[in-house]
Amino acid sequence: MNKKDGNNKRGGSRPNSSRPSSKKPTPGGMPKRAQGPKKVKPATDADASKRATKPVKSVQNNVPKPLKSDDIRLNKYISNSGACSRRDADIYIQSGNVKVNNIVITEMGYKVKPGDVVNFDGATLMPERKEYIVLNKPKNFTTSNEDDADHRNVLELVRAATKANIQPVGRMDKNTTGLLLFTNDTDMVRKFSLPNQKSTKIYQVTLDKNLKFEDLEKISNGVTLDGHKLYVDEITYVENEPKTEIGLKLRTPNVKVVRAIFESFKYDVIKIDRVAFAGLTKKNLPRGNWRFLTEQEIINLKNV
Repeated sequence: MNKKDGNNKRGGSRPNSSRPSSKKPTPGGMPKRAQGPKKVKPATDADASKRATKPVKSVQNNVPKPLKSDDIRLNKYISNSGACSRRDADIYIQSGNVKVNNIVITEMGYKVKPGDVVNFDGATLMPERKEYIVLNKPKNFTTSNEDDADHRNVLELVRAATKANIQPVGRMDKNTTGLLLFTNDTDMVRKFSLPNQKSTKIYQVTLDKNLKFEDLEKISNGVTLDGHKLYVDEITYVENEPKTEIGLKLRTPNVKVVRAIFESFKYDVIKIDRVAFAGLTKKNLPRGNWRFLTEQEIINLKNV
């Protein structure tokens, strides 16, 4: 029995918690007799002026908002199909190489409706759902499309993940291991391939001998390679490891630069492992395994 029931049982009905009326009851419980109409002052010109200037409430808020359209910009539709980036799609559109329902479209910003047939440079497009996959790449797999009897392509490792036409973001040679991103988002592939891309990459580098402290300091101040100054975000000895294990943070998309840095100081690089890429890490991802990115990770990559 709850507390309320117990109180009622003791004989006291619970008092009404509502606020009592401020009106005094009339004898007999009947309402007071209606009074005669009050005298109303005649309206003046000042009153009319006030009424004229009083703002009128807008009724626009009561108008239902239009439903979100399924239309999609033509350049984005082409990019979603994996044919090329949006920027390149704009060039094809301006050149008259794109048709929608057999009509040549050169208008920038044209929107494709559900059911429209888009022909791009002679081929009918079927837009794909965007896929984003990260792989912890093992050794002896290459990102190159060239046939090599001794080494296999990294696409073999993610073939079971999706039927989409994904491709690796950037390149990795056969000896480099670690994080490698795959996607069919051509805009993202192009973004992370630009020389001025500012996303950070962290590598663990294994050298053939201990890295001298003075060399570590020189590298931290920047290295000149092929006449170009390369700035290093951070370089450290890996904690609790021999001085041959080095942590290196860079912003360049070219993995080959990592090897070139140490070779310029007369060190042989035994192993390069990319442990972080644009905020992604290989935590809980064993070598040779892959996983799909989370929605938040995708948002973060697009905002880099």
